[in-house]
Amino acid sequence: MGNDAARLDTMLRRLSATFKIRDLGTPGFFLGIETLTVNGRFLLSHKRYMGDILNRAGMIDCKPLATPAAVSQVVSPSSQSYENPTQYRRIVGALQYLTITHPDLSYAVNQLCQFMHFPTDEHCALVKRVLWYVKGTLDYGLPIGLAVPIDRKSTSRYAVFLGNNLISWLSRKQRTVGRRQLRLNTRH
Repeated sequence: MGNDAARLDTMLRRLSATFKIRDLGTPGFFLGIETLTVNGRFLLSHKRYMGDILNRAGMIDCKPLATPAAVSQVVSPSSQSYENPTQYRRIVGALQYLTITHPDLSYAVNQLCQFMHFPTDEHCALVKRVLWYVKGTLDYGLPIGLAVPIDRKSTSRYAVFLGNNLISWLSRKQRTVGRRQLRLNTRH
């Protein structure tokens, strides 16, 4: 995929010199991810896969929600085990794969994964909330741009840690282009 046919051709020739490859054409559906073209850009979509997850969980007709997790809800330890831990693990595992095209689910799914060994009824309720969010985001996907504009601006970045914990970070392009002056040797 790309907007420079000559570069793509060169890359394919170089790859085929080392690996046995064949061109399968424009990507369509692979490993549960569908490639769509929307407004001249590619969109990686898990819409079918999301429908399958909702169907497996018996929530195909559930109501949608706007957020995958409640900010103020804290999971408390409970001794009441969920009646079907295998189903919990399957659904959470499927949600984890979904984070490829839905990074907005990463935090909530990570929280659910921490209880795979002993899921409780409360954890199952949190899974349902994530599934309600999935229902509301069926048309979301991961947009892939065809080209990155080159402007010669440098990127400044930093990360601040407190112990092993990241507490702040920043990454942004500088406002101006840096110029490097070369000094020529003028001695004869």
